[in-house]
Amino acid sequence: MFSEDLIHFLIQLGITAFSLWVASFIFVGIRFANTSSLIVAALLLGFGNAVIRPLLVILTLPLTLLTLGLFVLVINALILQLVAVVVRGFVLSGFWTAFFVSLFISIMSLGLGALVPDVETTVYRLPTAGHTIAM
Repeated sequence: MFSEDLIHFLIQLGITAFSLWVASFIFVGIRFANTSSLIVAALLLGFGNAVIRPLLVILTLPLTLLTLGLFVLVINALILQLVAVVVRGFVLSGFWTAFFVSLFISIMSLGLGALVPDVETTVYRLPTAGHTIAM
């Protein structure tokens, strides 16, 4: 019924939204007016990480190499700030809040993503017929 890509996208969206929601309780400088602003922020953050982030990494490659990759953390914070500017109801107090929130979101998303089984490799075997059904 659903394609594997859509399921993977929805899982990743849920992980990002959950990470943003938890970050809003931990960090003082991040706030969401309602659930829709949280979901829109998660969608735009995923878009920014998929499209804008690779372009910025390529454009700032010498600086990223000079800082041994640490400038990518600054890029992540800038993308989060850009999302906060675009989404109504998403308030981010400043750069350092964005920096630490983006670091927290990255770590939490990595941890939660490791707990989710890979959709493509989930295979169920029928006990009597010996056929495999991929779901």
